[in-house]
Amino acid sequence: MGVKILLTWNIKPDREQEYFEFIIGEFIPGAQRIGLHPVDAWATLYGDYPQIQVGIFAPTEASARKVLASVEWQALQEKLLTFVTDYAYKIVPARRGFQF
Repeated sequence: MGVKILLTWNIKPDREQEYFEFIIGEFIPGAQRIGLHPVDAWATLYGDYPQIQVGIFAPTEASARKVLASVEWQALQEKLLTFVTDYAYKIVPARRGFQF
């Protein structure tokens, strides 16, 4: 059974343009290169919740944990952290639609 890695964060003020360039140009292609498949991206428009939530599919929990421990993922995560605050993730069984 597949899993989703649910990532949440807030974009740092005055870093929005650089953030979006990184997400489109490096983060998504980098995640795909190491075997992850971004399937969801949500933005919070109202309320006290993380600004961004991303769902990334992995075929198994073991494969998700292996990729999250990889040097390649660590480099992507480290660069992401230069643009965001309140970063968190969790692994959940995959299902269709919004998951929180």
